[in-house]
Amino acid sequence: MSEESPRPPAADRQAEAAAENRRLTSPDARYGARLRRQSSASVLLNAVVEADRANLERTMTALQADGTLEQAAGRIVAARRRFILGSAKSRAHATLLHLELSASLAGVSLIDEGAVRAIDVLSDVRPTDVLIAFSFRRYARPTIVVAREFAAAGGHVVAITDDAGSPLAGAAHTTVVVGTGSASFADSPTAISAVVHALATLTAASAKGARRRLARREGLAHALAIYSDE
Repeated sequence: MSEESPRPPAADRQAEAAAENRRLTSPDARYGARLRRQSSASVLLNAVVEADRANLERTMTALQADGTLEQAAGRIVAARRRFILGSAKSRAHATLLHLELSASLAGVSLIDEGAVRAIDVLSDVRPTDVLIAFSFRRYARPTIVVAREFAAAGGHVVAITDDAGSPLAGAAHTTVVVGTGSASFADSPTAISAVVHALATLTAASAKGARRRLARREGLAHALAIYSDE
């Protein structure tokens, strides 16, 4: 009777998973590797939950250790104007950060090519401006180009990305690395949302007038009858 091979340690399994994740660069490749196998819904759900849980823990532990999230928050608070950008799927992350930062800070704008266009922002970049840009593989080109031009004009770029060697990180002064490993065909947004929440919290805690602004918004929400629970 043959003995079973010992299971590799957790660190080795994580390294193998990370290597596979880097190799599977497209949603189609990830679908073929992860979802074509016959699995019950419960098995698949467990795999997604475990992958997200491990990825979130790794991301937040690393950010606690390297201090980049605190650095990014400090830059945002110190800026006179804050611009936020994300293309394609990253637009959702940029929109979420815009909503959270706007609750406690003035001078926050989402570059959306509608009300706020990139060309208008880049025409008037000041040293006190900051751009918070989101870019994850496959790294949408418009975000990278705008970030490079913003930095070249003298503004400070905060990159929120999945790799310290990503194209966006190359244009940034401060880089917040967020893991997106997943058991699905799509890279996971879980840790990105957690980082957005943490960044907005750190910023609000340090911003002068944040409490006053939040109180004023609460009064306005009541006056405008925005919410159904009142």
